[in-house]
Amino acid sequence: MVLFLVAMAVALLSVTEGLRQMDDARIQRESTISTCLEDIALITRQKSFAGVQLRGQTLEFGSLAEFPKDSHQLDSLRANFLREFVPEMLDIARTPACQMWLKRFVVDGYASPEGSYLYNLNLSLARSQRVLCVLLDAKAPNALSQEDRQTIRDLFFVGGSSFNSAILNQPEKSRRVELRLEFKEQLSNCSPATPGCKPETPPSILWDEDFTCPLAGRS
Repeated sequence: MVLFLVAMAVALLSVTEGLRQMDDARIQRESTISTCLEDIALITRQKSFAGVQLRGQTLEFGSLAEFPKDSHQLDSLRANFLREFVPEMLDIARTPACQMWLKRFVVDGYASPEGSYLYNLNLSLARSQRVLCVLLDAKAPNALSQEDRQTIRDLFFVGGSSFNSAILNQPEKSRRVELRLEFKEQLSNCSPATPGCKPETPPSILWDEDFTCPLAGRS
């Protein structure tokens, strides 16, 4: 009986310790992600980036990333803004506070409700893709460094939404893109030896010198 009680006590201590370690890991993850987001929020407070807001895990650009009606074109002012803002954000993304847990950036495109659902879905995807074309343009006057362009290839993902998130009575504000940060789950960022671990590895995207935007020639 005594040996049984001792064994039970040891087992309970082991379970308790495991739960404590999991709780500590959860707190550490939340704290690190919070630091990452706070650092990115600091960029939006710079005078040169006035109009950008971080809401939760989404960067809203407001009029700085709005599109004309029925178009995925960005004028030079907005294109230059994106090429100035994104490298600053990537510098933060490469810090230990972000790099450990950051999974990817999702460029979400949106459309106003004038068109049909499928037409607007395609248009919103094209708007997201246009942002990547702007950022990966190696011939632009203020082109991003090769390191930044490689990071964008590795971490940026294109998403699109029809008029699901249209801004009521303000169609011009619905023709926009936003940048959403996604973070790894706790068990996806661990040692393969950890029980239940499902480690995520970033995609390996080979570098090439083809910077032609497939949207060229389309309105």
